[in-house]
Amino acid sequence: MLGKSTAAAILGLPLSVLLVGFIALLSNDQKSTTLPLLLLFFLAWVGAMIAAFLFKTGLRAWLWMGGASIVGYTALYFLKASGLMEVAG
Repeated sequence: MLGKSTAAAILGLPLSVLLVGFIALLSNDQKSTTLPLLLLFFLAWVGAMIAAFLFKTGLRAWLWMGGASIVGYTALYFLKASGLMEVAG
């Protein structure tokens, strides 16, 4: 239970930032969708923390959530570096 709790507390935040960030970057009108997405961020964070408790063991929660964070942030970096996604000014 301690492994799941620490995975939820530590890895839930980066996963929810990643999810909200992808949605914000994919929107056509970033200026009008940023505030509603920031308000929905808390729900995404709670959902990510709840998802940690769906795994059978704490090690699986750490591995899956950590792996998803690494893969997601790597994909986000390469999408922004290649110019396929950009932040509106």
